[in-house]
Amino acid sequence: MRWLRLLRFGLVLAAAIAVLTLSPSAGWAQENRVDYTLTDQSGADFSGSDLSGTSFAAAEARDANFEHSDLSGTILTKASFLRANLKAADLSRAFADRVVFDETDMTDAIFSDAIATSSTFNDAKITGADFSNTILDRYQVTQLCKRAEGVNPVTGVATRESLGCRG
Repeated sequence: MRWLRLLRFGLVLAAAIAVLTLSPSAGWAQENRVDYTLTDQSGADFSGSDLSGTSFAAAEARDANFEHSDLSGTILTKASFLRANLKAADLSRAFADRVVFDETDMTDAIFSDAIATSSTFNDAKITGADFSNTILDRYQVTQLCKRAEGVNPVTGVATRESLGCRG
């Protein structure tokens, strides 16, 4: 059992390193963007913002507004987005390990090619969200499939299809 945890950790770490080193926006953003690591952004309004490649690692973003924001290539590890508005946000290529997305509105969000292991999506609104090629825990996929519906207006991918839901 311990070796399985070590293997999983190794795979997540390797994937994170790949995302960070292969994503051109991540390297660029570290020099030119604000770093929100370990900050409290609760209730902040980031709607329509270009936050690509920034870091919200271990940040508190409860009730924050990220509607129509570009969060592609961001680092969100251990952050809390409880009740945040991520409507139509682009979270593609995000590293979102151990993130709380509970009660978050992710309607029409693009959350593709991301890593979201050990993250939670309890009561999150996911109508029209695209999770294509995102690494999620099997339990979370099962829970998300119970309420998956709609088609993403940008990518044209059905939420159920992007999660690999059966039936």
